[in-house]
Amino acid sequence: MHHAIELGVNWIDTAPAYGLGHAEELVGRFLKELPVARRPLVFTKCGLVWNPADPRKEPRRDLRPETVRRECEASLRRLGLERIDLYQFHWPDEAGTPVEYSWEEMIRLREEGKIRAMGVCNFDVGLLAICARLRPVESLQTPLSMIRRDAALAEIPWCAEHGTGVLSYSPLQSGLLSGAFSTARMKRLAPDDWRRASPEFQPPRLGRNLALAHALRGIARRHHVKVPAVAVA
Repeated sequence: MHHAIELGVNWIDTAPAYGLGHAEELVGRFLKELPVARRPLVFTKCGLVWNPADPRKEPRRDLRPETVRRECEASLRRLGLERIDLYQFHWPDEAGTPVEYSWEEMIRLREEGKIRAMGVCNFDVGLLAICARLRPVESLQTPLSMIRRDAALAEIPWCAEHGTGVLSYSPLQSGLLSGAFSTARMKRLAPDDWRRASPEFQPPRLGRNLALAHALRGIARRHHVKVPAVAVA
């Protein structure tokens, strides 16, 4: 993180679900080491709630208002901040909570000064539109890569029309477009690596995806860059 700041990176995106709070704690320790004037913007999320008694279980997607508030308070403590620069719903709710109720709680947190901007992750156009009727959605974080381009069909055009910023994640498709992945490396993945169960990492998609990564090498050579730079561009 120190090296990133030295190179001009000016924001950090994290979430409680990354390491079950550990990632936020690391970011909080990092922020304490910096003068306030050099601190990056900090983005985090809520809505993926894990079971402390069995943290290995898949977190549940819970956007009940009381959960959103509780998670915000916990993130502020772990990060050592008085205000989060961008607070985001991590995934749509699966507990039956109407998204209006969740978004209204987000609005209250902003009015109280606990967050600076409000965003969502992995929302479709229908959910975005519901939120926007109450208060503009300031950002959408969505998967986007040369392999996974779904968001370019609907969500990104919606964001362009409504003035919503877009943060694309996994532009290297979890390593497939890094230029360093191979079938041999796939076989060496740890038994609990989630990519072993991903369709993009299984035949026939794996072969197609690696062929795409290989095709990027010529473009990378022409521009004197590495394959990941081409994939991101």
